[in-house]
Amino acid sequence: MTQVNLFSDTQTRPTAAMREAMARAEVGDEQRFEDPTVNALCERVAKLLGFEAAVFLPTGTMCNVIAFRLHLRPGGDAVLLHRESHPVRFEAAQPAVFSGAHSELLDGPGGMFDAATLSGALSRPGDRYGPRSRLVAVEQTTNIPGGRIWPLQQLRDVVAVAQDRELRLHLDGARLLNAVVASGVPAGEWTRGFDTAWIDFTKGLGAPVGACLAGSRTLIDEAWRYKQMLGGAMRQAGIVAAGALYALDCHVDRLAEDHANARLLAQALAEIPSVGLDVGTVETNIVVFSVPDAFGFCETLAEHGVVMNPLGPDRVRAVTHLDVSEDDVRLAAEVAATVLA
Repeated sequence: MTQVNLFSDTQTRPTAAMREAMARAEVGDEQRFEDPTVNALCERVAKLLGFEAAVFLPTGTMCNVIAFRLHLRPGGDAVLLHRESHPVRFEAAQPAVFSGAHSELLDGPGGMFDAATLSGALSRPGDRYGPRSRLVAVEQTTNIPGGRIWPLQQLRDVVAVAQDRELRLHLDGARLLNAVVASGVPAGEWTRGFDTAWIDFTKGLGAPVGACLAGSRTLIDEAWRYKQMLGGAMRQAGIVAAGALYALDCHVDRLAEDHANARLLAQALAEIPSVGLDVGTVETNIVVFSVPDAFGFCETLAEHGVVMNPLGPDRVRAVTHLDVSEDDVRLAAEVAATVLA
C-alpha cells in the first residue's frame, strides 16, 4: 500500500471542492465554441500569459506537439532545446515524427542554456548543407534537472538572440506557475517575446485533465486544425475545464507549500551519507539526487510504501504536490534513510 507518492506531481487527485465545481460546470460543444466554461478558461489563460488567444488541449505533451508543428516548416528545420528537456526525453521523438524536424540538443547547468550556447549552435544564414535553425524551445521550470527556474535575465538574453535571427520561440510552461510563485515574477513577464506558451493543470495545480496552449489568434486558429488532426475535439469539455479554472482560483498560491516541502525533503535526504544532493538547487517542487543504485533503492522504497522515480542507474527524482503533506515528506525521508542503511 502506497503511503507517500513522490513519483510525480501528475499523481495529484482532484479535491472534493474541485469535483463539486466540475459537477456544476456549464457545458456545450467546445469544438463549436459553445462551451462557456472552456471559453472562459481559454480567455483567462491567454490573458494570464499575455497572448491573444488560447486553446484547451487534453495534455501538455499535445501542446508541445502542436506548437512545434506550428513553427517548424518542411525541408530540414531544426528546433534548438536542452538535451534534458521533456520533448527530448519523454515525447517519443515527436519533433521528428510530426514536424520532420532535426533536434539540436544544447547543454547548460540545471536544464538551462545561455545566449552564448544558443548563438554558437545556430546554423549559418544561407547554409544549404545543414539543418536550418528555426525554433528555440525553453522549459520553465526545468523538469529532469530538478525544477530549476531560469534567471530572468538569462532568459531575456536567449530571447534576444533568437529574435535577432528571426527565429520562433516556444515556452514549455508545464510548471510555469511554480516559477511564478517561487520567483514573484508574473507569468506574462516569463512569456514575453515568445510566440507560443502553455501551462498544465494536471501537475501541481491538481486538476485531472488538460493544458492550454496560447499564442496569437492566427497561430491558435491554426492550432485548432492540428488539434482536429490529433483527435483532440472534446465536445462537452467544460466538465474538465471547470477543474482547471478551480485550480487557477484555488491552487496556485498553495504551490509555495510544495516548494517548502521539497526543501524539507532535500535537507533531510542530504543528511544521509550515501545521498548526493545540493540543497541549494532545490528551487521549486522537484528534488533530484544521486544514490549508488537508483533502481534498487526505488524498488525497496516502494516495498515500504514510498514511491520515487529512478531517472537512471544512480539518479532519483522526488516531486512534492497537493497530496503530499509535511508529515509525508518526513516519513519519506525516514524510510529512505532506513533503506539506504
